[in-house]
Amino acid sequence: MPKMIVSIDGVVIKEVQLTKDRTTLGRRPYNDIVIDNLAVSGEHAVLQMEGDRFVIEDLNSTNGTYVNGQTVKKQALSNGDTIEIGKYKIKFVLDGAAGQREKTTVINAGTVVASEDGSANALGSAVIKVLSGNATGREVPLVKVVTTIGKPGVAVAAITKQPNAYVVAVVDGTHAPTLNGQPIGSEPIELRNGDILELAGTRMQFLFKP
Repeated sequence: MPKMIVSIDGVVIKEVQLTKDRTTLGRRPYNDIVIDNLAVSGEHAVLQMEGDRFVIEDLNSTNGTYVNGQTVKKQALSNGDTIEIGKYKIKFVLDGAAGQREKTTVINAGTVVASEDGSANALGSAVIKVLSGNATGREVPLVKVVTTIGKPGVAVAAITKQPNAYVVAVVDGTHAPTLNGQPIGSEPIELRNGDILELAGTRMQFLFKP
């Protein structure tokens, strides 16, 4: 199934499976893909299934919609195309594309860790240690470029491995995850050794191993 991978400044913040014939993108909360940024119009663009292809159409947005660096009004998408809306980049990925398969590990009742395949970098290793629930004490290595943690529909965050740091950002959910007791927003926050994450009723600790 095709999906959209949303990122900003190289940090993946959410992934959306294209399960409908019509998927809307915009700043307003009723959109299928919500991008809460003033550069994004309330109803910015729509992705529609037309026959056996997906087509992106700009909805007369203020700042326009770009595909692979070119402004578009309406254009069919190919695997790997990058849609640009403001500072956000949204990659269109067809199911089964190389390097995009996911592995999911259950770490607590209703809580999952999903890692996206990606190239390794020079940063030292790190783990998420579970501090509460049935999986207390378990350590999950952050060996992939992007690891999502949480409970879908409640609270989901993404930890991204960058060249010089690990960062965390909210992906989805109605209950804001917290970092050391403070709510995590959509903007990426750099993680420090010993930081405490809490989401979907589960407490976890970020441990860096240089």
